[in-house]
Amino acid sequence: RRVFRSQDPKPFLRRVMLAAEGPTNAIVTLLDTVGLDDNLFSIGDRLRRLRGLQVRGHFVPIDGVIDTLERLSRSYRLGLITTRSRADARSFVDQFALESILEVVATREDTRRLKPHPEPVQHASACLGLTPSQCVMVGDTRVDIISAKAAGAYAVGVLCGFGEREELLEAGADLILHDTTQLADWL
Repeated sequence: RRVFRSQDPKPFLRRVMLAAEGPTNAIVTLLDTVGLDDNLFSIGDRLRRLRGLQVRGHFVPIDGVIDTLERLSRSYRLGLITTRSRADARSFVDQFALESILEVVATREDTRRLKPHPEPVQHASACLGLTPSQCVMVGDTRVDIISAKAAGAYAVGVLCGFGEREELLEAGADLILHDTTQLADWL
């Protein structure tokens, strides 16, 4: 915290995370092409366990998101697209009892390419029996928005995560909401 004595470190850390996301996903896609991605992920999982980080089953959702998902599931078919592992996604779904709400959970193991490539959105929409143009993708980062738009989906950016209004708009978001809970009012 010494570096940020007089400032909030969150904006800086947010920028670092966002700057790393696109190139990191590109590297993972390249490693997948040559068959080395499983090694990378298993090493990463092992390191996280050794350091006591990201323990499965200990996710903290953004306020109101679970209730919003439950509300939306009464009128819409819902899915989750994540660059996390299937085990991490399963842990998240189990922790919040979302199995009856989410019809598809698309993880990094389900597609050869990760966001910002359109393949994850195309995969999830196909699992729902829909075309991407029949789907709304909600995301908090520019790679979420780029992936949605490249697939042909309607892209909603939310400001309750990592992304900032300008970068989500620049990425092509069709709509920007302060937080995910507002989505039910817009659909």
